[in-house]
Amino acid sequence: MSLRIFFAVLLGTGVGYFFLSPKISSSIGIIIDIGLMLLLFFVGIDIGKQRDIFQKIKNMGLKILLVPMAVIAGSIIGSMVAGLFLKIPINQSGAIGSGLGWYSLSSTILLADGYVELSALAFLSNVFREIIALITIPLIAKYVGKLESVSVAGATAMDTCLPVIAASTDSQTAIIAFITGVICTTAVPIVLPIILKL
Repeated sequence: MSLRIFFAVLLGTGVGYFFLSPKISSSIGIIIDIGLMLLLFFVGIDIGKQRDIFQKIKNMGLKILLVPMAVIAGSIIGSMVAGLFLKIPINQSGAIGSGLGWYSLSSTILLADGYVELSALAFLSNVFREIIALITIPLIAKYVGKLESVSVAGATAMDTCLPVIAASTDSQTAIIAFITGVICTTAVPIVLPIILKL
């Protein structure tokens, strides 16, 4: 699965660079939205087939919140540690990590605060996080663990990475991934400005 995803991204990059006209390129966003909605629709059908799935989630209770909390903490702490090695101030490197994969919002917040270079870094870091997540989720799910595969996706666990997570794990993990993505997405506009002002 990982190789197929990697080659699909590579093929798409080649087609976009060499063959796509500007007229078609302007419609790519709409096509991506339609494709993503279709993927999520079929993921929803797969989840809905499992009649007892919601009872299992209910039985987990508040423990289900441990995954998104660990993802948020791990992303921020990890980026702060990386910042120490790269000689980036700890609050700025933490702000990059607190984008949690949501590249459009995190870079916009940083740019609005006047951090032009940091905005570009946040954009690239979070784009690469999403690409790496799409490629590695099947491998992590198979060799490390299902919940661990959710962590690499961050905020994108609720949308672009959800079909890959659902295909690589099970319905229960897919719901946990969706909840994780929602919480991470909600956390970005709250946590990022706080860390930046440390």
